[in-house]
Amino acid sequence: MARHAGPPSGAPDAPDNDAVAGTVRLEARVSGMVQGVGFRFRTMGKAEELGLAGEVRNLSDGSVAVVAEGSEPQVRALLDWLKSRNTPGRVERVEDSFSAAQGNFRGFRAH
Repeated sequence: MARHAGPPSGAPDAPDNDAVAGTVRLEARVSGMVQGVGFRFRTMGKAEELGLAGEVRNLSDGSVAVVAEGSEPQVRALLDWLKSRNTPGRVERVEDSFSAAQGNFRGFRAH
């Protein structure tokens, strides 16, 4: 009897079209002193508080990538927080783009 193993650990889950309806996707790149200061884990906590799905990860150039999906007001609240002085470290720049949610995350992960 064959068993389905699912996606590899850390891989996004399969899209859930019901979860995508009425949601948006934020892709942000945060630059400044944002690595080694708890930025990813505080971002994950804020995203969870807002009920968002997605991920946050360090990039090799010293910046941090954030992908978040959820209702537009909650996603914009996360973006406002990323741009605020309430984040750990020192944010110098946030580049952001919005698109339709893809629905391939369950929960919010820090990598």
